[in-house]
Amino acid sequence: MSDGLKIVASGLTTEDTAAFRDAVGNTGRLIGIDAGTKTYGLALSDVTRTIASALETIERRKFAADMERLLGLAAAHGVSGLVLGFPRNLDGTEGPRAQATRALARNLNKLSALPVLLWDERLTTAIAERMLIDADQTRKRRAEVIDKLAATLILQSALDRLRNQISA
Repeated sequence: MSDGLKIVASGLTTEDTAAFRDAVGNTGRLIGIDAGTKTYGLALSDVTRTIASALETIERRKFAADMERLLGLAAAHGVSGLVLGFPRNLDGTEGPRAQATRALARNLNKLSALPVLLWDERLTTAIAERMLIDADQTRKRRAEVIDKLAATLILQSALDRLRNQISA
């Protein structure tokens, strides 16, 4: 790819939290991604994988530049894996957005060896929107932060599951 990105050995993409945990270990930062049609909302975990915090919103422009920014942030924060929101339909089936997300994961695997966990994100954006409305945020402010907040909710729910699997 152009813009300084190059193809690397294929990384792991899975929906299995145990396989993902085996690939990334029990500690180290993770980035959560809410891949929208216009932006990528990003969240970052702490090193102990206890808390997810909003990180950044990348406005989608060119894929290579977007991925260079994402993978640059991953490198800068010492990230060991990515949690990608996977938009299943409410009945659990996969529609066009889910297929686009799988394609994004495949493309990430070509650019990075970081393992990717596909995390069921049903209703995450709706929950984020409700939280912002309840916090009396203006429509403009909600639009600015909704994707980061959705990514934070995606990552936090994955962190909770990973932590519960370790203690079980």
